[in-house]
Amino acid sequence: MTIRVLIADDQTLVRTGLTTILNAQPTIDVIGEAVDGRTAVTLARELRPDVCLFDIRMPEMDGLEATRVLAGPDVADPMAIVIITTFDLDEYVYGALKAGARGFLLKDAGPELLVQAVHAAAEGDALIAPSVTGRLLSTFAHSGTSSEPVQPNWPLTDREEEVLLTVARGRTNAEIADELHISLSTVKAHLSSLMTKLEARNRVELAVWAYESDRINS
Repeated sequence: MTIRVLIADDQTLVRTGLTTILNAQPTIDVIGEAVDGRTAVTLARELRPDVCLFDIRMPEMDGLEATRVLAGPDVADPMAIVIITTFDLDEYVYGALKAGARGFLLKDAGPELLVQAVHAAAEGDALIAPSVTGRLLSTFAHSGTSSEPVQPNWPLTDREEEVLLTVARGRTNAEIADELHISLSTVKAHLSSLMTKLEARNRVELAVWAYESDRINS
């Protein structure tokens, strides 16, 4: 099954590079490009891509607002959006994740991680560049920009706490299964339970919650 991708970045070289890398993959097809956030939103609504790759800083409408419009809490059918930027501590990144982005990558992350992020987002998963996961989330969760974390609807089990910590450290499902010596289906079951208890829509929100709640120290 081919993953259809929309790219939005105001730099021609960046768009060309991302398109070249992704189109070289047999399972990925770049179906559109946008030079600003407003155009990106319009194209996303028209083309309904499986995954959107948005830069943070763009003219007309930045990546944060575009993400909120297409994947925010009030969106009935949120799109899969991965933020890609040169700014590893951009003040907007935390807001973009809170707005519904499913992943965050630096532009120097490399082709392999880029492809992994697209696949993860398309599968309903999420990927944040491992090199910045802890630093990024910890910084913004304690910077005063975040709201008071919600309290779980039901207490978390010890195993759920363990899974939550691995998610916050940027582990994939397979890595979690290997680290905790449990099956992939068990990992997915725990993630589903965590999302229900914490009213989170994806694993990125679980990671944010872990840092906001001082569950982990980076």
